[in-house]
Amino acid sequence: MEIKEKTFKVFIKPNSKKNEISGFDKDRDGYLIKIKAKAENNKANIELIKFLSKIMDAPIKIKLGLKSREKLIEVVPK
Repeated sequence: MEIKEKTFKVFIKPNSKKNEISGFDKDRDGYLIKIKAKAENNKANIELIKFLSKIMDAPIKIKLGLKSREKLIEVVPK
């Protein structure tokens, strides 16, 4: 699955077996993403940023939702 938007919503499932985009939730209008890291000490956020930056080949930042499983992600221009 490929993400093409510059700003998009994600729903995180931390402590998963692997990092992956598992689908798109049409009702909530966001991508479902599994992250290996636990949701403690900002580990899941850091892992999410690394994962999305790698697959999108662009720097990203979490615009909203640092302490929530629902986050708004923004692709930062290079």
